[in-house]
Amino acid sequence: MFKKFLILVALTFSAITVASDAVDLTDPYKMVRQVSDNTFQRITRDQPLIEKDKEHLRVIVKEELMPYIDYKYAALRVLGSHVSKVRAIKDPAEQKQAVEDIKHFIDVFQEYLIATYAGVFTQYTNQKVEFGASKEFAGQDLVLVKTKIVEPGKPEIKIDFKVREDRDGEWRAYDMVAEGISLLDAKQSEFQGILRQQGINHVSDLLEQKSKLPVQFRGDGGNE
Repeated sequence: MFKKFLILVALTFSAITVASDAVDLTDPYKMVRQVSDNTFQRITRDQPLIEKDKEHLRVIVKEELMPYIDYKYAALRVLGSHVSKVRAIKDPAEQKQAVEDIKHFIDVFQEYLIATYAGVFTQYTNQKVEFGASKEFAGQDLVLVKTKIVEPGKPEIKIDFKVREDRDGEWRAYDMVAEGISLLDAKQSEFQGILRQQGINHVSDLLEQKSKLPVQFRGDGGNE
């Protein structure tokens, strides 16, 4: 049930994106709304292509979603204390290699997200997204944007998006929280033991294998 719930949550998270010239990255609330509207419009418009080949959903995710997700920051959050351990390495050569391993993990994590969201989008059937009221965010670099998924005959799903301002003053989403459940925290817990016992490259290999699977909705058993 937990994994199914997170997949439903990811449906809205994947709705954060659109053509860059149409999105106001200086306002986290406008960004979420504009990206959501445009993403669902793109999916609707490209249905003939999607019906022919579900792999087209990867294209939509790459073009419409990933520019508005701070996947690098999210990947580092998932790695958690592993990043601190790398910073503490004294041997220059060893640290250099460890940093390269982290960079590789970030790249693989991005592809994993693309595959995951593409799979989630196979379940899109014109669900409606409603947005909470905008709040003053001046002087903050982290903002919580509230939304909910509304679908006839089903309970509302309340979602909080964590949106982060970068050094250029642009806002991007990096996490979502559904009824108190953080997707990044869940992934961090999932990988914590593997990182400790088998290392970051093993985790990267696992994610890479999943990201290369054909696009399909996998429910509890796949790209969650």
